[in-house]
Amino acid sequence: MQAFRGSIVFTIVCLILAGVLGYTETGLLGPALSMVFLAAVLGVMETSLSLDNAVVNASILKDMDEKWQGRFLTWGILIAVFGMRIVFPILIVSFAAMVTPWEATRIAITDHKLYEQIVTGAHIGISGFGGAFLMLVGLSFFFDEDREHHWIGLIEKPLATFAKISFAPYIATCAIIGGLSFMLHPAEQRTFLIAAFAGVAVYFLVQKFGDFMGGEEDATTGKIVRSGAASFVYLEFLDASFSFDGVIGAFAITNDILLIALGLGIGAMFVRSMTVALVKGGHLSEFRFLEPGAFYAIVALAVIMLISIRVHTPEVVTGLIGALIIGLSLWASIRHKKLFPHEYEEEGEADAILPTGEVVPGTRTA
Repeated sequence: MQAFRGSIVFTIVCLILAGVLGYTETGLLGPALSMVFLAAVLGVMETSLSLDNAVVNASILKDMDEKWQGRFLTWGILIAVFGMRIVFPILIVSFAAMVTPWEATRIAITDHKLYEQIVTGAHIGISGFGGAFLMLVGLSFFFDEDREHHWIGLIEKPLATFAKISFAPYIATCAIIGGLSFMLHPAEQRTFLIAAFAGVAVYFLVQKFGDFMGGEEDATTGKIVRSGAASFVYLEFLDASFSFDGVIGAFAITNDILLIALGLGIGAMFVRSMTVALVKGGHLSEFRFLEPGAFYAIVALAVIMLISIRVHTPEVVTGLIGALIIGLSLWASIRHKKLFPHEYEEEGEADAILPTGEVVPGTRTA
């Protein structure tokens, strides 16, 4: 519960600000209370859409040093709330309407209907970029022949064999993008392809940045673990891709940019709290299938984003699909641990890390 104290305080502040915003705009108590309710709804929506994001964040964050963990949980939340929920939509308006960022800000604050129209009009490009990036995130996890544990072996083991093919996740993603592009008219097709391949290029550059920054070899797996800076950049791009559907979906509830920022900010804060709880509690190792469950949810979200160029999926359905997959993976993890407790026992000697941070070598783990 300690990990969620900050989120609870942040939520209370945001709800108060939402009420103040409503009262300032109308001078009436009723609309002010309505704003408070809508902010709470947006927070719940964003949290449900981002359960998989919290698990994936934790899987990366656990390998980062304490300094960069702290930066992600402080700088990262500022980027997530201010950058992705306020600055990013304004930049979309600026680019789509071919106006200056200052004019885009004016439109966002004073002309809510035009702001909503411009942002939703950029849906194809946003879906292409975000969907392609997330698809690569998901497929890169499953196209890995070195993974020790599989949740759904019937699916995951065949996919792991594709890891032997160079750039397999990129080939598969590009094939999906190319196939879906035929569902669009020529003008829309061009926008979709440019945005989607930009998403592929950004993912590639982020990975190369990680290689350039280097890292240390994991003693258990032998893999190179990203440096703190590289992981931070990767997490921010990942966080941005997850936020696309929330920003667009928020317009089903309100077109007030300040209210959207407050509501989605609540959700972003709770995602950080869930990430901290998973990392500090060591639950990723305890719940063996939680991580693959999160990546299944990522692939599902990527598919929903990509096909949204022609088929709209209600945000509540998107959130429920992710929550259902995470819930099933959690149930499967608990069941597996009960059936095979010996697989979770560690015998022999290992370094123990005390709460003070002191390392005690050669401690028995049986």
